[in-house]
Amino acid sequence: MDLKALGLALALLATPANADFDAEAFPPYERCALCHGLFGTSAIARFPHLGGQDPIYIGHQIEAFLEGSRHNDGGQMASIVSELKPEEIPIVVAWFSQQDPPAPSGNGNAVGQTHFVARGCGDCHDAEVSYLGVPHLASQHAGYLIKQMQDFRDGRRETHDGCLPHASLMPDTDDEIHAIANYLAAQRRP
Repeated sequence: MDLKALGLALALLATPANADFDAEAFPPYERCALCHGLFGTSAIARFPHLGGQDPIYIGHQIEAFLEGSRHNDGGQMASIVSELKPEEIPIVVAWFSQQDPPAPSGNGNAVGQTHFVARGCGDCHDAEVSYLGVPHLASQHAGYLIKQMQDFRDGRRETHDGCLPHASLMPDTDDEIHAIANYLAAQRRP
């Protein structure tokens, strides 16, 4: 067999016979895993870790993106969650909330801890507090936390119903926001 024939034969074998993707054949949380990681630990700070997150919070955020009350991500989430059938949302929520929480990252800092305590953030977001519907912030990507705090402060993100409005609670300076975010990213979630 000459090299051309061998090359053609290998190319034909390497080409899939049917390249259609059937999303129905996979669990719905696998669509979310492209950004958030299959087990809820995302590789990129733009996408939050979802592993071990409060299930009510995850559900609230999916609904907020679906109804358009949350839109501070450039439209990516609205596009993805609109592919979910209503009966698939509880499956997605259960999957990610039942995964292990992410590992802490970075070194944190005492300044961030001081700001976190002084602003009363721990009243709702302390790792030991378990209010239903309130997100766990410990071990979250610092970059994600920074963006969310800036978005709350600058009016690009609203607080969901039943929660204190966050805009007035946010630090005025990015230095303080960075310190709090770095402190939280380095905290282990129980």
